[in-house]
Amino acid sequence: MTTLKATLHDDLTTAIKARDQLRSATLRLTLSAIGYEETAGDAARELSDDEVLKIITREVKKRRDAAEAFEKAGRADSADRERAEAEVLTAYLPAQLSDDELRTLVTEAVTETGASGMAGMGAVMKAVQPKIAGRAEGSRVAAEVKRQLSAG
Repeated sequence: MTTLKATLHDDLTTAIKARDQLRSATLRLTLSAIGYEETAGDAARELSDDEVLKIITREVKKRRDAAEAFEKAGRADSADRERAEAEVLTAYLPAQLSDDELRTLVTEAVTETGASGMAGMGAVMKAVQPKIAGRAEGSRVAAEVKRQLSAG
């Protein structure tokens, strides 16, 4: 079992013993998503910590999107619950990049690829993604790449 997955299991046990319903429900759903991913495909396999991080990132994004949808529908209580679940999962993600750090990494990728104009966006995104690895949401990265490519 990967270390991150083991940590999630241990934290689930702790949350259940503490009768923390929000935390235990959130961790159960996340571990279920991980389990599904491990059994998808031709053969069952053990996920690496990086793969588990990607799943947690995806789960956080799902909850933020759901919170937005609930907010628009006037269901503040459901939106608050989704945001709280996202916060529980965010604790397992690496520290997010600041705007300055993100700007620097994108600038390096633009220089590295020699891209200019929006036609080079795919190349820049491909070069910058491994350096960011879960430390910034894709929409933030794309916005910064667009800003730099349209300015340059």
